Amino acid sequence: MRRAACSCGQLSATCVGEPVRVSVCHCLNCKRRSGSAFSWNARWPAADVTVEGRAAEFTLVGDEGGRAAMSFCPECGATVYYRVDAMPDFVTIPAGCFADATFPPPAVSVYDPFRRCAWVDIDTEPLERM
Repeated sequence: MRRAACSCGQLSATCVGEPVRVSVCHCLNCKRRSGSAFSWNARWPAADVTVEGRAAEFTLVGDEGGRAAMSFCPECGATVYYRVDAMPDFVTIPAGCFADATFPPPAVSVYDPFRRCAWVDIDTEPLERM
């Protein structure tokens, strides 16, 4: 079991089992959302995730028109989870919300090399680059 939380602790998500996918994404929306050169995310079946606390929601539209409903804490603003319209049976959580240095590394790198900053080198193996 893993627990992710926002910066103030008001909004959390508890996940049962291991994630079905751990990835990094270099798209512009993920860079803006994370405030970093890429985002690090973990996906679980929705049935394995329990959310506690109040969440506000903002829908992002991706480069190819896909939509993602970002759920964030209305107090501190941290995104704790999101749902992608194309995958309604899954919940994705920014891996940093777990604050766990032993969290699994990414197995997938999305928008790599199209939007990846040239100085970023993800060296986990195996790593599928999309």
